[in-house]
Amino acid sequence: MSSPVSNKSHATLRYTSMRVSIFLGCLLVALLLGHFKVIPVTGQAGVVFLFLLAAVVSAPLSYVLLSRQRDDMSAQISGKVTGIRNRTAERIAAQNAEEDAADDAARAAALQN
Repeated sequence: MSSPVSNKSHATLRYTSMRVSIFLGCLLVALLLGHFKVIPVTGQAGVVFLFLLAAVVSAPLSYVLLSRQRDDMSAQISGKVTGIRNRTAERIAAQNAEEDAADDAARAAALQN
């Protein structure tokens, strides 16, 4: 049984691959409908129309069908951003402490002279 952390470790890849799969499925259906003359297709403009039709149909399908995967991806990305933000804040605090220590040492040396 996999842990919840491993389920979210590849959430972006999982969401993207599922989104592309839904688009390709819609494209296949659109191409079949065009091939069997259910949708009139003439020339390159017709093929572009089928691609656009597949994109328009796959967008709401992805929105509805992939909400859980989208939430997992969002949690993964926000976790990484929070980690980066925390590490950056710690690094800035450490640099400020070093600068303060160097400034205090310089002031102490100036007072002794």
